[in-house]
Amino acid sequence: LLSQFDPDNTGYISTEKFRSLLQRHGSELDPHKLEVLLALADSNSEGRICYQDFVNLMSNKRSNSFRQAILQGNRRLCSKALLEETGLSLPQRLIRHVAYETLPREIDRKWYYDSYTCCPPPWFMITITIVAFFLYNGVVLDRFVLQVSHPLYLKNALLYHPQLRAQAWRYLTYIFMHAGIEHLGLNVILQLLVGVPLEMVHGAARISFVYVAGVVAGSLAVSVADMRAPVVGSSGGVYALVSAHLANIVMNWSGMKCQFKLLRMAVALICMSFEFGRAVWLRFHPSAYPPCPHPSFMAHLGGVMVGITLGVIILRNYEQRLQDQTLWWIFLSIYIIFVLFAIFWNIFAYSLLDLKLPPPP
Repeated sequence: LLSQFDPDNTGYISTEKFRSLLQRHGSELDPHKLEVLLALADSNSEGRICYQDFVNLMSNKRSNSFRQAILQGNRRLCSKALLEETGLSLPQRLIRHVAYETLPREIDRKWYYDSYTCCPPPWFMITITIVAFFLYNGVVLDRFVLQVSHPLYLKNALLYHPQLRAQAWRYLTYIFMHAGIEHLGLNVILQLLVGVPLEMVHGAARISFVYVAGVVAGSLAVSVADMRAPVVGSSGGVYALVSAHLANIVMNWSGMKCQFKLLRMAVALICMSFEFGRAVWLRFHPSAYPPCPHPSFMAHLGGVMVGITLGVIILRNYEQRLQDQTLWWIFLSIYIIFVLFAIFWNIFAYSLLDLKLPPPP
C-alpha cells in the first residue's frame, strides 16, 4: 500500500490520493475513524498526509503532529454526535456515559469510545478500595473501621503519628485506617463514583499518581501545619481526584455535555463539605486519649491543592504527553519543592521549635 501511494518513499501521501483511498475503502473502516481521517485530510494545508499519522490512527495511537491536525480539522466534523447514536449495547452505553462525564471535546469522546477495550480494567481504584478499606481492617483487625475511641486506634503501625514520623511508610499507610464508619463510607463513595470513571479514561498511571501525590501531600501538610496531630483516612487522595475532576468540569463548562452536571457537582461538594466539616469538628473535640488530639483535617486541604494543580493538568490533557506541557513542569516543580521543604521541616523544625508532642502510642 505504501509503495503504491508513495512510490518515492517520502513518508507522505498526497491529499488527493488519500481521499481516493478513503472513498475506495471507507466502508471497511469504523465510522468514527473514517470521520477523523477526513478531518485529518481537511486540516492539512500542505497537500500531503504523513503516512505514520495514518498508521497511528489505525493502531489507536496519536502522535503530536496527528493531534495538531485533528485540532485544526475538528471544526469540520459535522456528523451526528456520539450522544445521538442509537442501538448501543449496555457496555457501549456505559463507555459513552463515561466519555461524556470526563471529556470536554467530541473528538476525544469518539476517540476514547472507539479505542477503549477495558483491558486493563480500572484496577487501581478498585484494588485500593478493597485492600485499603476492607481487607486489612476486616480480616487483620476483625473490624471494618476503628473508632477514635477504640483502644487499638493509636496502637497500630499504619496511622501517621508525630512521634513516629521517622517511620516513612506512615506517610502513606495512614490511608488504611478511618476514624469511624462515616469517614470510611464517604471516602468509598467518592472514590468509586469519581475515581473509577477517571481511571477508565486516563489510565491507572495518571490516576494513581494524582491519588498518591494527594496522600503524601496530605500527611506532609499535617506535619507542617498541625504538628501535634495524627492522621488517618484516605481523604488526601480522594480529595485530590474529586477536586481535579470538579475543576476540570468548571474550566470546560461549555464543552462538558454530561447530564445533571450541576446536580453532580452539588452532590460531590456537599459530600466533601460534610466530611471536611466532620473532620474539623472532630479535631477540636476533646480527645478520648489525651494528650493526643484527634486526627487532623489538614490532609484534606493538601489533597485539594494537589487536585487543582497537578490533577487539573493531568485530566485536561487526554492522552497527551505531559512532558510537553509547560504548566505540568511548573506545578510538578512546586510539588517537589514542597515535599523537600516538608522533609527538612520534619527533620529540623520539631526540635528547633521545642514542641511538646503527645507520647507515642
